[in-house]
This record gives sequence, structure tokens and C-alpha cells, in this order.
Amino acid sequence: MSARTAEALITLDGIADHQRRRTSRIASVLGNHLGTSALDYAVVHHLLEGAEHAARARDADLLSWYRKTVTRDLAHMAAGSHLLLSPCPENLLHSEISETAYYLVGPDTAPAPPEAQSLVRAALASAAEHGFGTLLTQHAPVICLLNRRQLDETLHSWALTRLPGTVFTDYTAHPEVLARDLIHEAAHNWLNDALAAHDVALPTDVTLFSPWRETPRPVYGFLHACWAFSLTVLYTRQARRGVTDAVALFLDTHLRQQAAQFSVAAKYLEQALSYVPAAEIRERVGRAVGGVVDPA
Repeated sequence: MSARTAEALITLDGIADHQRRRTSRIASVLGNHLGTSALDYAVVHHLLEGAEHAARARDADLLSWYRKTVTRDLAHMAAGSHLLLSPCPENLLHSEISETAYYLVGPDTAPAPPEAQSLVRAALASAAEHGFGTLLTQHAPVICLLNRRQLDETLHSWALTRLPGTVFTDYTAHPEVLARDLIHEAAHNWLNDALAAHDVALPTDVTLFSPWRETPRPVYGFLHACWAFSLTVLYTRQARRGVTDAVALFLDTHLRQQAAQFSVAAKYLEQALSYVPAAEIRERVGRAVGGVVDPA
């Protein structure tokens, strides 16, 4: 898949308008004056969650910070068009909004170290080279780097519906591996925004076997896996051509694993897509998975 084809796959009318409307509504609640970019959309959700935390804690100063802060106030944490956060593990939060740990930008958030910024810039450049730059600009404008790992260690990454546009991920020293994981989580954010923008409600009482979890999953989870993993495969096929032997081996292993998973998932894709009334979303998810299963 060419870079131009990948960009076209991700482009979907309605998402930008959805992001702008939601940003405006939340900013109005906060009494704030944020802009309407994808970065503003991600930041305003941090500000909303932070304001709720501060209000519950009756911390007037912190509440004031979350209500008054705008995106340009966070420019010291920027890596290009993205905000780069690199919190200590002990600063991650646990609450009712997520089963997993997360982090909110705050007045004490420090810039990520220069080496992390360089790694992220290289990962973003690799993603852009292969057609996924817009995906990361629009759906991963806030990047939270967690634990540095070796290639033979398990890498964890996730995104939260309450913090759209933010990606949490472990990382290695290799930008292509980081780009792969950023694309995966940004894909989850894309699909959530796409479903919201087109007012799609998926059934909760229908399950399909997910080879990634080795268990039946609701249509929502099944489609999320198909979409996110298909984009990582499409990226990895292109990116692995210019990497060192160790990284190439790592990426080739990923491709083999995903080929086995998609050989099973493809059997249920048509049924899953039948529950999506928006033809634009059906077409893109179907085309992405088709590009994995039948690259010709």
C-alpha cells in the first residue's frame, strides 16, 4: 500500500467537525478559550478530567489551573505538532475512568528528555513517510512515553475513550517500533471518533470470536482489533525494508503473528461490518483488512 493510499484510507469526512464541536463544548464548560485543532481536542479532555479531579479534591488552585490553561501554555512540552509526556510510573493515576493507569497533564508536568523527543520525531517521520502522518497528527497528538524496553521484552500500549487523542505506550530505542505502536493506538482513537461522528451505535449483545484475545468479543471490540492491527501491518510491511537486522526480525515476527490472526478474523469481518450503518466506515475497515489478507 502506497503512502497516498494509506492517507486516503484514513481520511474521513465528519471527524474534524466532531472534534471541533466537542472541543468547543468542553471549553465552554471550563470557561476556556481553546482553539479547534486536533491537539486542542486532546488537551481539552486532559483539562476536563483534571478539573474534575481538582474539584473532588477541593483544590481551588489546581482547579483554576485546569480552567485557565490553553494549549499554547504547554508549548514547552511540544515535539513538533505533538505534546510529549514522559511521567514517572509513580505519577500514573488510577480511578473509575479507566481500568488501566493513565496520566493527566498538570502544572508540574515537565518536558520529556531530549533523547525521548528525538525518538518521537524519528517515529513520526517514519509514520509520515509511509502514509500515517495524518493519523498520528489527528489521533495521537498527545504521546505519553512510559517504560523503555528491549526488543525481547513485552511492550504495552493503550488509549482511553475518556482521553481521545492521547496514546500511552512503552517504547524501545527503535523509532519504527514506536511508530507501529503509535499507529495502533491512534487507530483506536480514529475509530472511536469515526463512530461518534457518524452516530454509530453498535450492538452489545452480539459477539464474534477474536483471535487476538482468543475469546468472543462484542462487535465494537472485534472491529477495533481488526482496524488497529490492520493499520500496523500495512505500516510494518513498508517500514521493515529500511531497518537493521534486529528490528527487521522483530517486525517480521509481528507480521507472521498477524497473518495467523487475520486468517481467522477475516471469517467474521463481513458479519461485524453488517452492524455498521455508515458506509464510509464499513468501506475503510473492510479495505484495510482486505489489504492485509490479500495484499495484491
